[in-house]
Amino acid sequence: MNTAFSISALAREDLKCMGPYHAPYYHDVIKLDANENPYGFPPEVLAQIFREVASGDLSRYPDAAAEKLRINLSDYIRVRPENIMVGNGSDELILNLMLTFGSGAKFAVATPTFSMYEVHGRIASSMMMEVPRADGFRIDVNGLISAASLPEVKIVVICSPNSPTGNTVLPEEVEKILRSANSIVVVDEAYNEFGGESCVPLMDKYANLVILRTFSKAFGMAGLRVGYLLAGSQVINELLKVKQPYNLNVFSQTAACLVMQNLPLFKDRINNILQEREKLYGELSVLKNVKAYPTQANFIMFSTGLPADRIYQELLRQGVLIRNVEGPRLPRCLRVSVGTAEENRIFIEKLSGIING
Repeated sequence: MNTAFSISALAREDLKCMGPYHAPYYHDVIKLDANENPYGFPPEVLAQIFREVASGDLSRYPDAAAEKLRINLSDYIRVRPENIMVGNGSDELILNLMLTFGSGAKFAVATPTFSMYEVHGRIASSMMMEVPRADGFRIDVNGLISAASLPEVKIVVICSPNSPTGNTVLPEEVEKILRSANSIVVVDEAYNEFGGESCVPLMDKYANLVILRTFSKAFGMAGLRVGYLLAGSQVINELLKVKQPYNLNVFSQTAACLVMQNLPLFKDRINNILQEREKLYGELSVLKNVKAYPTQANFIMFSTGLPADRIYQELLRQGVLIRNVEGPRLPRCLRVSVGTAEENRIFIEKLSGIING
């Protein structure tokens, strides 16, 4: 036995103070914390997936290039298949971007925003430069342009609609940054199906634009981990050097293709979410001491006169799970995903009881 072995002597110094990502799983609660589609996967599409997967050979590796899926996405998004790269969720694609362009350099992010940009940046040995958002959580265009002008900044990241604030960025604002930047400009459009203008029309003009999309939110595939990235051929070619060769399994590729082939079913679910969003926003807005922030995503950020953790813990005790997003720029803020009509009713009832209790 090697008694001299020390894991701390082998681990990377820059990751020693970093804790593992923790996402506790709770049984028997109403889940309104992760911005998932609350309506479940259409059973008729699921039956198609099982039939198609059963007719294949699971003992063989999947198509490493996911050609069929990229063709389906090309028809949906109006981008050439060669300008599409798929990933095991957007998380893998964010990590690939950081590994390809950000290692040993810096990346600028419009904050507050999705926390995983910082996590994947640190894993890739890149340093995050925060560019705080302005009033109303609008991006600081000039601040991002200044950051992008620094030679050590290789990537600029903008989330639109932004998580957790729910507001969007205008394509004209992104274009101002693209015009001035020598860096890669990443626009994360994970929630685009719920609102906001896409930056896809800018792709033909700017070789440094990268757009992220996902099947996890609007299309109810969070459990199958499918994301995709849109970019010019030069960027794609560099990313392919880092991408795992068989990163997206057969089942997930098949499911995503069939989602694209059954879009009307999913658009009905999206419309239901949008209707429930407006209703939930109105109900939150009339609660005493509650401020609901305007949103174009499938979630609503809100604040109350009580500590955010108290609201979070009390709702969890009563069987409703939401997300505590409180931070220096988001005092007493929480985020609730739009659920079904019944889930939203229960959430409002419980929240009202806590606030008025």
